[in-house]
Amino acid sequence: MKLSVEGLNSHYGPAHILFDIALEVGDGEVVALLGRNGAGKSTTFRSIVGLVEQRTGRIVFEGKDVTGEPTYAIVRAGLGYVPEERRIFTDLTVQENLEVGRQPARPNTPHWTRDKLFTLFPNLGGMRDRQGGRMSGGEQQMLTIARTLMGNPSLVLLDEPSEGLSPKIVEQMVDAILTMKKEGVSILVSEQNLHFARLISDRAYLIERGRICFSGTMSELEARPDVRDAHLAL
Repeated sequence: MKLSVEGLNSHYGPAHILFDIALEVGDGEVVALLGRNGAGKSTTFRSIVGLVEQRTGRIVFEGKDVTGEPTYAIVRAGLGYVPEERRIFTDLTVQENLEVGRQPARPNTPHWTRDKLFTLFPNLGGMRDRQGGRMSGGEQQMLTIARTLMGNPSLVLLDEPSEGLSPKIVEQMVDAILTMKKEGVSILVSEQNLHFARLISDRAYLIERGRICFSGTMSELEARPDVRDAHLAL
């Protein structure tokens, strides 16, 4: 198992946000964490990588308990995190942003180079010397993912990768994620776009008000319109 989360509870001050979250991601799997805005998806991701201090439970990555590890140690161990905010360096070029994320190759883990990433994201290949601040939102999203892959992670957390993107860019994002999976990268993706999740995911968890309320394959979720309507419909 690539990632296992057990009994995760998280707080922001006195506010209890996550309640006994349990989820798993296997080798080479794409797993979706689905839910409306404010359901707890981003807090789950931030808790996994150690950015939420007030948390209890157990987080095991690559067979090692990383619950008490600092964020930099978790990332250095091979867990990549792409936040929703697209935190690129706007004054740096595409190539310079990629260099910021470079880490050594890891055993039994896909190795990413700039040329390989420009094949994965052809848009970036055509703007290698463009500053991040002069890119569209979709291009910045691609750059954020590419920079994370320069760290050669074995698992990537993608937080709302399709949000605010044009349909054409969403199609390219689907192709990129499926290629990442084919290369051997495991992915946990948070989404409220069910159509996007259908195209990329093997399994799904539904989260509502900080609690997991469904776990199963995408086919099993398709067979439960009552669950989808209750927890995803606007």
